[in-house]
Amino acid sequence: MKLELKPFDFNQAVARAGLRPDGTPLAKGRGQVAETAETGAGSFRTAMADALQNVSRDQLEAQRLQREFSLDNPTVSLEGTMVAMQKSQVGFQAAVQVRNRLLSAYTDIMNMQV
Repeated sequence: MKLELKPFDFNQAVARAGLRPDGTPLAKGRGQVAETAETGAGSFRTAMADALQNVSRDQLEAQRLQREFSLDNPTVSLEGTMVAMQKSQVGFQAAVQVRNRLLSAYTDIMNMQV
């Protein structure tokens, strides 16, 4: 019995899912094709780096608003501060969930028998 394994074609799998290699949807709006400036192997890394930078920026903004509110800055409202804190918390929780899922997928792949 001869068993032949074909290599996994990531681009084909992504196309079947209706996505571009960088994870953006193929169609945007009413049938218009979404334009992306970057495609290729580094796009997932770039997307993750951008997402983590956005989470970090949101956390820094929430910290700044907390500090300004505690110093009685009249231009900073309690509502704006609370919204920024919740936004940074949701972003951080999402980043942790993505990390956990990636780690779980990596562990599953490494435990596969060949």
